[in-house]
Amino acid sequence: MASFSYGEAFSRNIGWVTVEEQHALRDARVAIAGLGGVGGMHLLTLARLGISAFHIADYDSFEVANINRQAGSRVSTLGRPKTEVLAQMASDINPELDLKVFNTGVSKNNLDQFLAGVDLYVDGLDFFAFPARRATFAACARLRVPAVTVAPLGMGAALLNFLPGQMTFEDYFGLEGLVEKEQALRFLIGLSPAMLQRGYLADARAVDLAARRGPSTVMACQLCAGIAATEALKILLGRGKVYGAPFAQQFDAYRGKLKRTWRPWGNRNPLQQIAIAIARRQLETMERRAATPLPPHR
Repeated sequence: MASFSYGEAFSRNIGWVTVEEQHALRDARVAIAGLGGVGGMHLLTLARLGISAFHIADYDSFEVANINRQAGSRVSTLGRPKTEVLAQMASDINPELDLKVFNTGVSKNNLDQFLAGVDLYVDGLDFFAFPARRATFAACARLRVPAVTVAPLGMGAALLNFLPGQMTFEDYFGLEGLVEKEQALRFLIGLSPAMLQRGYLADARAVDLAARRGPSTVMACQLCAGIAATEALKILLGRGKVYGAPFAQQFDAYRGKLKRTWRPWGNRNPLQQIAIAIARRQLETMERRAATPLPPHR
C-alpha cells in the first residue's frame, strides 16, 4: 500500500490556492461542534481541503433516522458515537490529523478548552441546540474567534458569518429570555431573511417545532459543507471578501436562486419583525393541520 504524502494528497488544490497557502491551511486549527447532518460533512470537506488540526465535539450516536443525510451514518455505524466514527473517517483522509475529541459535546464548562488555539469555529450543532449554540457563539465573540454557520434549508443553504469585533450572534438573533418555540422561529427567520425555501415544502405536517422535528435533505447538507469550506478558506487565508452579520446569503438549488440580504439590527429590523409575525401565523396554521398524522414510512 502506498504511503501517505500530504503534498501529493492535496496537490490538486494547488492552482486554486498557492503552495504557501496550502501550507497555511495545513497549519490551521478548526473547531466544529456537532457532527450530524452538516457538522460531519464540514469535517470531511475541510480535511480534504488540507486542514490538519481539529477540535470536534458531539455527545450523540448514530441512529436510523440519520441515514438520509449524515456523512457518518450507515447501517454499520448505527449505535456508534458520532465523534468516534467521524474521527476515523477524517483520519482515513489524512492520517496525520491532530484531532482533539470532546465526546460529551460543548457546554459552558468546556468551551474555553474547546476553542483554545483555534483559528475558526464552524457550527454543526443541531437546529434546536439553542443553549449550546448561544454559549458557543458568545465564547467565540469573547475569544475573538471567527465563526461560520451554514444552515441546511429545503434544498439549499443559508450562510451567516460572525466576525471578531462585529455584530454578535445574540445581537443579530435576539434570543435572550424567549421560550424555545419562539427561539426556533426567530432563528429560522434570522438564518434566511430571503426565505427562498418557502413555497415548495411538500407536506407541512413534517414540521413540528414543539417536537423538535423538521424535514431535511442530503443535498442541503452537502451544499452547506461547500459553502462553509469556502468561507473557511477565505477567513483562514485572508483572501476574498467575507461578509459578516447582519449580511446573510442564501442559495436555493431547487429554485436556482441566490440572494444576499442585509438586515441592520438583525431580528429587530422592521422587515424581520414583519417576517417573524407572518411566520408565526403560518406556523400556527401548520400546527392545526398537524392534527392529521403523517402516514407511516414504508
